Amino acid sequence: MAWMGLSWIGAGRGEPGGTTFTGWDPEAGVALEPRYHPAHPHEVERACQLAEEAAPVFAALPSRQRAVFLEHIAESLLAAEADFLAVTPRETGLPPARIQGELGRAAGQFRQFARLLEEGSWVDARIDHALPERRPVPRPDLRSMLRAVGPVAVFGASNFPLAFSVAGGDTASALAAGCPVIAKAHPAHPATSERAGEAVRAAVAACGLPEGVFSLLFDAGTQVGRALVQHPAIRAVGFTGSRAGGRALMDLAAARPVPIPVFAEMGSINPVFLLPEALDTRPVALADALAASILQGAGQFCTSPGLLVAVDGAGYEAFRARLVERLSAVSAVPMLTPGIAERFREGVGRLAARKDTRTWVRGEGREARGAPALFEVDAGAVLTDAALTDEVFGSCAVLARTREPRDLARVASRLEGQLTATLMMEAADHALASELLPVLADRVGRVLVNGVPTGVEVCPSMVHGGPYPASADGRFTAVGTGALRRFVRPVCFQDVPEVLLPAELRESNPLDLWRTVDGVLKRA
Repeated sequence: MAWMGLSWIGAGRGEPGGTTFTGWDPEAGVALEPRYHPAHPHEVERACQLAEEAAPVFAALPSRQRAVFLEHIAESLLAAEADFLAVTPRETGLPPARIQGELGRAAGQFRQFARLLEEGSWVDARIDHALPERRPVPRPDLRSMLRAVGPVAVFGASNFPLAFSVAGGDTASALAAGCPVIAKAHPAHPATSERAGEAVRAAVAACGLPEGVFSLLFDAGTQVGRALVQHPAIRAVGFTGSRAGGRALMDLAAARPVPIPVFAEMGSINPVFLLPEALDTRPVALADALAASILQGAGQFCTSPGLLVAVDGAGYEAFRARLVERLSAVSAVPMLTPGIAERFREGVGRLAARKDTRTWVRGEGREARGAPALFEVDAGAVLTDAALTDEVFGSCAVLARTREPRDLARVASRLEGQLTATLMMEAADHALASELLPVLADRVGRVLVNGVPTGVEVCPSMVHGGPYPASADGRFTAVGTGALRRFVRPVCFQDVPEVLLPAELRESNPLDLWRTVDGVLKRA
């Protein structure tokens, strides 16, 4: 593929001009060609206009035809593997194996949504037949289903160039719902974004869909993103990134004359609670597992464990010694961007400067590199100072020690909303775990037992979200087929003639769907 460095505005390319930018090779520390041109204001306007025009046509497309479209995207992405392997490792510093894994995951998300659309029950069709003889008031014929909300703005993530970016889960779920997508590429990996956009555009053309179903906009700053969120054609926003970025988009969306939802996934410290029997039984194994999780991808995962809460004792000492050994053995590694590396070092520096923390590991980072860090603090400090639970995006963890098992629940109760929480436990820990579980379930989207939080399975039952500030709305997930529900809304049809009803709600059930009819779930 010949990379052009220009946006996709529907089926056409954007124009050159403006303050250009490039990708960055974090390993070599050099800028990468080509230069990318930010979308002009009139191009943002045109992309929104095209999306608005395409929205009713795309939403009315039968689900099974949209499933074919999603399958086309999956095939287009996989066909571009050689291109991704040529550019993505260079502009992210991520190894080829990671890129291949992400590519498979990205394609798999589209295929999983395609299967959901083929099955069809996602529309949650409900039918309550008329009761004209009911007294004192007859009941009308009522039928409802979920329908697309309209054009969605998707912001690519810095840390997942494929799975959470231009052709990632937000785009897949919005398109599955029948919503046109305008993707704002992340400037950390523009070439990857351009190639992913090319794959989606190829599928739009192959399926003969309106060109406004997908556009891709470039910008290294915030101007394009702000204009996109404020445009009246946009009905919802999908975002993965920092709390500051997500909060800014939420405020913009709320200030519109017609406010819209922002589904922002904004990170987490993913606390791990090491219960006494587990810590005494297998301290070295636990340290090895958590060290690998902390170090994975230089800690640049929203599910990286940043707080480890443990009960003091012989097992604790062995655990800490092994964790220090494993983290100390790793030198500074490239991070995704110089800016991410700088913010990581600033966060590590703030923790190291505190009088109530002990520094066990703190390597030297420089330029676009970051070295692992581990700090220890008394759990009581975590109860009184929320700054100890601020996310440091990278391989950094705070080990909170307590002498009282009951302090684990106290710490859990003081946490902000999180994506995950983990219990490391044995059978003898069940009584303590039973106290912790309801507290954690109230504060996180996913509770794990004897696993590590890094690694988010893409399947219907996965929840990747959590109470604010882990995500903007803890009622929804950003991963799995449930993610589609962010971009639909219920519509009720009262006494509408059969011939005018959507196929999903017709009495004859031509799509052979499972539906709730007069309060009973049936396929009829």
